[in-house]
Order: sequence, then C-alpha cells, then structure tokens
Amino acid sequence: TMAELNIEAKLKNQLKQEKIQLWNPPYTDDSNQPGQQHMQELAERYALLLALPVSEVGGALESIRAQAVKRGKGNKTFRETNVATLELLLPRDSKKDPKTKNYLETTLDVLVQEVMDRIAEEYGLKPIKLILNGKNLSVDQRLDEQGVKNNSKKMMVLKVTDAEWKQQQQSKEEEKTKRQNESIQRTQKGFQILSERDGSEDPDTTPFLEIADQKGNPLKIPHKEKKALILAMGFHEKGRSLMKKKQFDNALCHLLQADQQFSKCGSALLTSVDNYAVLQLDIVWCYRALEALSCLDDGKSRLQRAEDCFQKCYGEQQQRLLMIKGNTGREEVLFLRLYLLQSLLSYIEGNDAQARHQLSKVESLYSRLCLDSEKMAQLMVLGFTEREARLGLRACQGDLQEAAIHISNQRQEREELKERERQKRSTRMEVISTLAELGFPRRDAARALHLTEGDVDKAYGILLDSNQAAQATNNNTEGAVSPEKVEQLLYLGFERDVSEAALRLTGGDVQSATQLLLDNQGVLSPELLSASPPSTSSSSSLHSPSSEEPSTSSTADNELVNEVLEDISRHEEDYLDLTLEEESELIATMKSYLNRGPTHSVTHTHTHTHTHSALLFL
Repeated sequence: TMAELNIEAKLKNQLKQEKIQLWNPPYTDDSNQPGQQHMQELAERYALLLALPVSEVGGALESIRAQAVKRGKGNKTFRETNVATLELLLPRDSKKDPKTKNYLETTLDVLVQEVMDRIAEEYGLKPIKLILNGKNLSVDQRLDEQGVKNNSKKMMVLKVTDAEWKQQQQSKEEEKTKRQNESIQRTQKGFQILSERDGSEDPDTTPFLEIADQKGNPLKIPHKEKKALILAMGFHEKGRSLMKKKQFDNALCHLLQADQQFSKCGSALLTSVDNYAVLQLDIVWCYRALEALSCLDDGKSRLQRAEDCFQKCYGEQQQRLLMIKGNTGREEVLFLRLYLLQSLLSYIEGNDAQARHQLSKVESLYSRLCLDSEKMAQLMVLGFTEREARLGLRACQGDLQEAAIHISNQRQEREELKERERQKRSTRMEVISTLAELGFPRRDAARALHLTEGDVDKAYGILLDSNQAAQATNNNTEGAVSPEKVEQLLYLGFERDVSEAALRLTGGDVQSATQLLLDNQGVLSPELLSASPPSTSSSSSLHSPSSEEPSTSSTADNELVNEVLEDISRHEEDYLDLTLEEESELIATMKSYLNRGPTHSVTHTHTHTHTHSALLFL
C-alpha cells in the first residue's frame, strides 16, 4: 500500500544515515535468517523516532532486510552464472498474495518474447506487454539490448486488450516485412557496387571481389554472368549469416533472392561448383526450422536438384572430389543434411520405409562425423582453432596426427595464397600507374589489364587501339562500323553488339577487330559495348562516363560495401563447418516419430578443377 511504501522510504533514509546494513550481522545470521533480538531493538527505536507502531516498523524493516538479502544472493548468482533476477510488478488481479513479491530469473541475452512466454505460462497472463523505466520493451530485441540489468527496477507487466494485441501483431508484421525488404535492398545494392568494381583503385581503400576456386584461381566468366554470380553468392552469404543467428524467416528471404540470381547463370557453371546445391539445402533447412509444411513439394524438388548437382560436381562415388581435394570427409556433412531432410520429407508424406532407409544413411554418416572431444581439445591445445580442428579431423577420418599435419599444410597454403594475392595486387597497381604515366586514364588501364588477363603488352595495345579508334571515329564514325564490316564479323560467329564495339575500338579495321574478339573469347565488357565515340582526339573510349579519373566512392556506398563484406566468411570452408547440434536434435526427433509406428505423422563457370566457388577480397 501507499502507507507501507511511505514507511519503507523513511526507514531506508534513516538506515542510510546511520550506515546500517540489514543484510549483514547482527541483523542477518549466516543462514540469512533475521537476528530477532537486534531487529526487535531496531524496530522499537525507530518506532519511537518516527512515531509509528512497533509492529508496522518491524514488518517494514523485515521487508527491507529480505529484499536486500535476495538482491545480494541474486548478485552472487549473476556473477557466477550470468542468471539475472528481475522483480515483476504484476497486475493487481493477477497476484495470488498482494504482499508477496514476484521474481523471474533469466539470462539477459534472451529475446523479450521468450520472457513474455514464461510469464504467460507461469501466471496465466496473455497477451501482455512489459514496461521498464517508462519504456515499452520490444519483443524482438534482447533484454540487455534494451538496458535491462540484473536487479533492475520493477518490470511492469500489463495486460493488453484483444484489439490492442491485434494491432500490435499487425504493426509487428509490417515492421518485420519492412526490415526484411530494407535488408534485401541494402544487400543487393552493396554487392551491385562490388560487382561493378574493376580493381582500378587501391584495393586497400576500395575493395572489390573476384570469383575464384578454392585454390584462389580466378574463374573466367562473362561479365553479365559474373555479376549475377556475385549477387547470388552475396545473398547466400547474408542468408547463411542470418541462419547462424537463428533468424530463419529473414534468412529465407535472402536465400530465395540468391536462388533468383543463380538462375541467371549458365547451367554449365551451376553443375561445376557445389554452391548452388548448398543453397538448395539451406533453403529447405529454413523450411524445416519454420515448419513450413506447405512448402513440401518445393522442398522435394530442391533436394533433388541439390542431389543432382552434388553428383555432377563431385562425380560418381565422389571420385572427382577425391581427386581435387584428396579426401571427402568434410563434404560428408552436406550429404548428412541432404539425407536427413529427405528422410523428414518422406515421413511427412507417409513413406515410413523410405524415411527409415534415409535415416539409416544419416546415422552411419553421423557416427563418422561426430568427433572425439578429447582429440578436438588436443588440437586446440596445439594452437589450432575449433573450426580447424573440426574440419581437419573430418578430413582425416578422426586421425589426430594426420589432422594436425593437414591443418598445418592448409595454413601454409592459405598464407601462400594471401602472399600471391598481395604480390598480384602490388604488381597490378604498379602496371596501372605505369600506363597512367603514359597518358592513359587509370580506369581504362585497369580494364585493359582485365581484358588481357594481366598481359601488359596486350593491354597497352588495346589502349593504343582505343586512342586510334577515337581518332578514326572522329574522322569517319559511320565508316568504322559500316554494315558490310559488321556482316563480316557476324559471318565469323560473333554477336552484333560486340562486333560493332570491336570495330569502334579498332577504327573500323576488320582484321584488328577480329583479333580483339578472338583474344577476349568474343566477350567485351558492358563499358566497351556501350562506348560512344569520343569528342576529342585525346579521349579514350574504354569507358562510357568520361576519361577523367574516377571520383571517390560516396560515403553511403562505402558504408553499404563494408556492411555486406561483414557477412562474407573469411574461411573458404565455413559452409562445411557444421557442429551437427541441430542435426542431432532432428535425428532424435525422427527416430521418435518412426518408432511410434506407421500410423502417426508429423504435425508441426565451366571448369573441371574446382568444386566450390568463393568470393575473394581483393
């Protein structure tokens, strides 16, 4: 009551002035019980001082003492276990005993929604909202993200009317959809910026991406397909990052965007790397986590595509994978997840026999891939990371010595790759600077080097041809790309747009245009295709905006790029580093379902030298 609060406030002030700590002896004994004699003496003295009844003062002092003892125990528990104690202020009609305080113990790294669910279950309150320090706590944020601390002031629990709850749910869904759309747009914009960068600027300040195999060798891909692949792999990386945070609904939105971008890539590329198959697995894994049973048919077709892609990419009995990587242990986690999802979908369809067959394959793989914790610990004592230890042991079938050697070799190979990339970047920047000193724009020099795969002499030749083309085009633009000359190139099998661009670049010389197209395998960058005749003899037509030096990227673009780069794993085999904890839970669930009997159901870039493409920072 207000009178009780008034008495407690006066007593707390008096205790503070006299520096009396009720939670310590002699007022509290070793078993946290009140020291009756001293508490009684203190109550009588304060009753005279405040002109209040001894019984009321004694009750208030005991309440203060008990709260202090509980707070002290809570602080000790929090220091030792990170479990915080929160006092709840429940609605008056929900209290079983108005004089009893209500507490909730929880870690602070949980979502507010989880806390609300516990309160609803324990006190029968639903729907509710939580208020702390006059602020509504957001259900989709963690307690510690909203300033909740151990022994925070009372957290108010308020009932919500049905109308208000419906409005909250609608607003929450709208906000969720808005955030998802914004995240997709930012991811797409960030990787679009990266896909357009050509390395003409210093990579230390203006990073760009190159698609390479696991050995670090760049893949030769047409520009349009490369752009789609960067977007696809970028969306996939973002989706995988969200999956690790258990944000499966948001992850699924990004993974489906990746799927759309992969559809723009040629089938030869998709079947030569396992990225597309891994994406299909990730999408169906999200379906499972979200219990999206309505997506059953789509899930089946995606798992079939994944299995087909794995077979084409890894070869029969994974022979091609074995030839390339020397072992197949790490990739077996992908097959475990594939067979497990196939088992689940078969069971949902009522095909228990097929579900059991796939589950038996899963259990066989799981027994091989479930690692010895002592061996993991021994490798980590040697200085290897948990990821390195896990991948190394799986690659070497659990052999500790072989795993240590394997990890050391991989580290050395990775350092050698980094050194080659550093040297490559340094050489590239030196050559670009040299060409720039000869009067060519840096961006044109970078693109010429890209077209010639780093051949300086050929790049210089293209830049000269470009200048000559500019001169010739000024004199006779129409003659350079006359229909007759274009027809000659079309007859040789080149496309019209690249034929016209090649003729412009070579000043209408059919032989030079033919050689240019042959050197570049009939593919020219979009900048070359859209290049318009320059207006001055010193201009270069290698890029369309102008021949001036490129302007510094905007701050907003840099923020977007840095944001999306954070989601790209720094380890090329991150997608294989599964702890199998989630898989283990699903295996147990499937076994329990199948043991019930047959009548039950669930209610709730073409190359032959690489198997997985990676986005490399350059």
